Parts: sequence; C-alpha cells; structure tokens
Amino acid sequence: MKLDVDVLRYLSKDDFRVLTAVELGMRNHEIVPTELIDRIARLKHGGTYKVLKNLLKYKLLHHDSSKYDGFRLTYLGYDFLAIKTMVNKGVFVGVGRQIGVGKESDIFEVVREDGTVLAMKLHRLGRVSFRAVKSKRDYLRHRSSYNWLYLSRLAALKEFAFMKALETHGFPVPNAIEHNRHCVVMSLVQGYPLVQVKQLPNPETVFETIIGLVVRLAEHGLIHCDFNEFNIMIDDDEKITMIDFPQMVSVSHRNAQMYFDRDVECIFKFFRKRFNLSFQESIDDIDGSDDGRDEAGKPCFSAIERSAGFLDRELAASGFTRKDEEDIQRFIEGGAESDTNSDSEGVDIVEDLNEAETVDGDSSHLLEQNEGYDSKGKEESCEARESSGSEKEDASDNEENNQDAMENEAELDKSLNKQRRRAIAAAHRGRKTLASRNSYKDKGGRSSHNSKIQKQLSSW
Repeated sequence: MKLDVDVLRYLSKDDFRVLTAVELGMRNHEIVPTELIDRIARLKHGGTYKVLKNLLKYKLLHHDSSKYDGFRLTYLGYDFLAIKTMVNKGVFVGVGRQIGVGKESDIFEVVREDGTVLAMKLHRLGRVSFRAVKSKRDYLRHRSSYNWLYLSRLAALKEFAFMKALETHGFPVPNAIEHNRHCVVMSLVQGYPLVQVKQLPNPETVFETIIGLVVRLAEHGLIHCDFNEFNIMIDDDEKITMIDFPQMVSVSHRNAQMYFDRDVECIFKFFRKRFNLSFQESIDDIDGSDDGRDEAGKPCFSAIERSAGFLDRELAASGFTRKDEEDIQRFIEGGAESDTNSDSEGVDIVEDLNEAETVDGDSSHLLEQNEGYDSKGKEESCEARESSGSEKEDASDNEENNQDAMENEAELDKSLNKQRRRAIAAAHRGRKTLASRNSYKDKGGRSSHNSKIQKQLSSW
C-alpha cells in the first residue's frame, strides 16, 4: 500500500480521535464493533459514523460485517497515527521519497525543521513475502494469538533498543533518534548497500573489517542472524555500517552456532563470487598465527570468548533465558567471593605471622600474664562476694515492695466485691424470686378438673 502523506492535510482532530479509538479497541478485538468505537471516541451529535465513512474513503480503516458490524486499522492508518505523533513531537516536519523496500519494512526520507534529512523505517510484518513470523521470530514468546500491527510494533521497539545499545558500545550503526508504534527514525547513512557495489579498491581490508564485526558482536553476546550484503552499507571511503537488527539473538540461543556460521558463510560466499577473493592464500600466510580460525579460515564459534560484555542480558535478546541470567550472576558472585576469599586468606596469613612473631619475641609478657593469674582470681572472688551482698539487699527490698503490692491488690478486690454485690442487689429489686417465676400455674387445664372431681368425691 502506497503511503500518500498528502491525505494528512485533509484529516481533522475528529478523524485522528476515531483512529485512536479503533486502535484502543483492537487491544481486545480483532474487529472493533461500531458501538464501541462510538463510546471510546465520544464525538458530539453522533459524528463518529460520518468520520468512519471518511476514513474508509482514504483506506485508513477496513470494514468487516461478516459476524458483526465493525472496523480495524490498516497499515496506512497505523502509519498516519505514528507520523502524526512524530510531527507533534517535533522529530520531523515532512516526509519525502521512499528509499528502500524490504520483506518486512519500508524506508522513507524525512526532513527536520533545520533541513536535516533522516531515515524513517516503517515495519510491515505480515506481507506475503514474510509471514512465518511465529516460527522465525520470538516476538510472540508464549502467546498463541497475534496481530500484525502489534508484531510490527514489537519489532520496531526491539530494533530501536538494539540500535541504541550497539551505538553506545562503539559499533558502526545508524544513530537511533526516536520510535513510536511501528516507526523508527534514525540518521540517514551516506552510502550504498554492499550488494550494489561492483568494485572495491581494497576488498581484503573490507572483508576483514566485516568478519571482525561478526566476531566482535559475538564477544558482546549477540549474533546478527541476517548479516549479509543487503544489510551492510559502505560509503566512498570504505566505511562499513550495519543495519537491520530485529532478528538478533543471544549467543546462548540453542541455534546460535548455526546462525553464526551462516552469517560468516554469507560474507565468505559474497566476497568469493563478487571480488574473486582467494582465501586459501591468506590462510597459508596466517596459518598457525590466528587461533580463532578453522582450516577454511572462518572464525570458530566455540573459540570466541564473551570478554566484552553481556549485551544479550541487558537487552533480553532471544535465546537468553532467566536460567542463563542466574548462571551469569552465580559466575560473577563466585568470582567476587574468590577474590574476597583470597584477600581474607592473605589477611589471615599475615595475622598468623604476626601472632607467631609476638609469641617468639614477647614470651616474657605471656609469663607475666600467667603469674598474675592467681591475684586476678582473688580480686575477682572479692568482687563476686560484694556483688552477692548487694544482690541480697536488693532481694529484700523487692520482697517488701511485693508485700505492699499484695496488700493493695487485696483492698482492691474487697472494694470490687462490694460494688458487685450492690449491683446484683439493685438488679434483683422489684423482681420475683426464681421459685415464684418458675412455679407451674395450671389455668383450667385437665389437672385442675381432676382435682375438683376428687374434692367432690371426698365430700360425698
């Protein structure tokens, strides 16, 4: 779908409000019902339906009435939301021509207010050329259902994070400026894709530089996974720049060695075909001097040491699990403990040596301590007697205090009992006794009739 930014001139605030309402509704709906869009947008006088008709005309929404009447965002509508946000932030003021098309993205030129030209990358996962995202990428992780717009947003976020981290560690990558939704704005690389280059003044130097980047990435814990002539930019001064990072994985990935060998093989194959490089001669020259190469001159994945850092842990790259993080933490803590243990062992050894010196040099001081042991014991016994006498006096004082407390408690109990008896007597005043209340009164029942008959018989 062609991006025509001229339509932005004819869109009002209500149009973007309805687009945002559809975007919010797509969090829980594949097709957002019309009633829900109206409730989220909250336009006056039922203007939502009129706006939906206008957005359909510009193909910013897709209408679906198979199960119920609803709408969903198209990639063009998602582009307009991202571009509008970038313009409001002041990242750029204009969109120019399209400079690149990939299997999962489109690249456009954008212009800042001061005239600086930048590159804007719009991720478009779900194209016919690349739909095996669930098996080729780990954006979904444990989720089973997905939306192409949401996956594009995850890819853009991941690429922005990798680009920022690699830039801070000195890798030749574009300068990441801003990202929003599925859009990433970066600096424009002044160069050409390596696939378009037919001749190079120093192909051997360029080749060694590119292979060095692959090895250096692995030392930082990352593998590019798509490191080929299409994702390598080169300028007139033979300066190399890497691009395209959403598919990067950790060296702890289960297929890390396969991805690493594939990247290396792509570089070897391209330079062998395009520039007719003979790697066997260079291998014979450096045979035995380079430890990290195999017989064919390719870097060995098993020989690479992660001495530069743990970027895969910082960025949570694919393949880096929580278990790997725990192992790294255990390794770091183990190294710290070994350092502290070595230091403590050294301190203990020094202390033992000092004690040995004091024993040899100050033995008279130790004898004086032994001779003065008896006098110290006598003094301690006197002090114990004095303390026992004081404890007896304190105990007698405590007994007197306890007797006074017991007498006070007895007086309190007496007064409480008096009050209790008075309360009970006041409660029973004017009431009948239990016997009178519980006595049975026969009010003309069968027992009273029988008693009358007996009295009559006795009188007869």
